[in-house]
Amino acid sequence: MAEEEVNEVVTGEGYALGNIAALGHGGGFRKIRPALDVKALGINAIVMPEEFAGRRHYHYEQEETYFIHQGHAELELGDGSVHRLGPGGIVRMDAATVRRIRNVGEGDLIYVAVGGKDGYVENDGHLLPSEEG
Repeated sequence: MAEEEVNEVVTGEGYALGNIAALGHGGGFRKIRPALDVKALGINAIVMPEEFAGRRHYHYEQEETYFIHQGHAELELGDGSVHRLGPGGIVRMDAATVRRIRNVGEGDLIYVAVGGKDGYVENDGHLLPSEEG
């Protein structure tokens, strides 16, 4: 049994794990991809201080999904709609969708942004023979 929570990046044969607190301090990007050697997709945690608003942007190729971990976000989308998400909120956007995210809560907004291209690898999980049955 593990005795302590992992707070720093730990690597082993075929894995890496850690905590976003080990990847930076204050507002800004926590670059998960290089820290954990993620190869198949883009992934970052973003910390936004109170009242901070990101810039409007879009992508040429990669679809993005945001997961709100802490705080409250307002998403302004290219069609003119505005949506609010709290902890546990999720949004997926096509690459070309213009988006802007703003912290509208008290304290830091922390969300995870995952981007990728060319889709999901279906039915790729497999049980060990000892777990089947």
